[in-house]
Amino acid sequence: MNYYVNENIRKTERVFPQQGRYGYHRYDMNENPEGLPKAFVDSVLREITPEFLSIYPEPDRFVGKYAAFLGVSPENIVTTNGSDMAIRYILETFGEPGKDVVTVTPSFEMYWVNCSLLGLRHVPVPYNDDMTIDIDRILAAITEDTRVVVLLNPNNPVGNVYTEEELQKVIHRTRECGAVIIIDEAYHYFYPNTFLRYAVEEENVILLRTFSKLYSLAALRLGAVISNPEIIHYVKNGRLSFDVNSAALLFAERILDHPELTKELQQIEQEGKDWILKELSSRGYEVRDCRGNFIFVKPKHEAAAVAKRLEDEEKVLVHAYRQPLLKDLIRVSVGSVKAMAFFLEAFLRADS
Repeated sequence: MNYYVNENIRKTERVFPQQGRYGYHRYDMNENPEGLPKAFVDSVLREITPEFLSIYPEPDRFVGKYAAFLGVSPENIVTTNGSDMAIRYILETFGEPGKDVVTVTPSFEMYWVNCSLLGLRHVPVPYNDDMTIDIDRILAAITEDTRVVVLLNPNNPVGNVYTEEELQKVIHRTRECGAVIIIDEAYHYFYPNTFLRYAVEEENVILLRTFSKLYSLAALRLGAVISNPEIIHYVKNGRLSFDVNSAALLFAERILDHPELTKELQQIEQEGKDWILKELSSRGYEVRDCRGNFIFVKPKHEAAAVAKRLEDEEKVLVHAYRQPLLKDLIRVSVGSVKAMAFFLEAFLRADS
């Protein structure tokens, strides 16, 4: 048929996440392998009544609690349907068709995907062969044509982080060029440093958070944009009226009502990560602590083949890569010691 299709959408080639993952042991997408405590989930589910489901979402109560939790004002926050939608809103709002969006590569794919869909020019800055990133190469990529610069801190998948001095250099450079900076802190709770204050104090800094990782709400889709009130105002203007669902908001509220849960989840993950890194290293494996809730391990056999054996023979999913920088490694999501012990036994069989 002769119908119109947006040319940017027509030419974009997508690879969507694997389906049929239920019934597998999932260590491939940086989810919590075990999720939130069952007693906590059951207690929140009891609040989801027929009346609750019949009412349109109202995010303001959650935003108030979240602002207090972060130590900012409610005017500094807007909720989104996961970080994915936050990225779309920001690039729609502050990106300019034909102009540049600077990121490192490899990185979270939804940045380049949204650039393609929106007609923005993606400018990838590659990692060094030793998986370090040269901040001067990022600064050199920022020009008068740059509208958005993206720093993932920590980055997925490489897991590097930025210093405060490096961020200040990028802020100075983007000010000169009239660009905004996205600081994506999806993995903040697995790494103690945060650039939150810059998002509130600076005029062009935008910080992203998610409830999918530590807080294990990936199925419900809840993210947050944190910035100064003017930027939040513009993002809200482009936001859908009912972007975040009520179940996500309720679960997130109850998580904030139990601050001990955050510490418990952090401790469980750190114990699991420390354990698996030690166990793999003691067996002669090359491993990398990636600052987020994931690690890299270099199998003794071909990484892609080991990942396939894990999937087919062990019902265990991990992430293998085609990029030359990462093709010899697999990324493994981290959870409790029990979850990592299960993974280790399967991995040793698959790599034998």
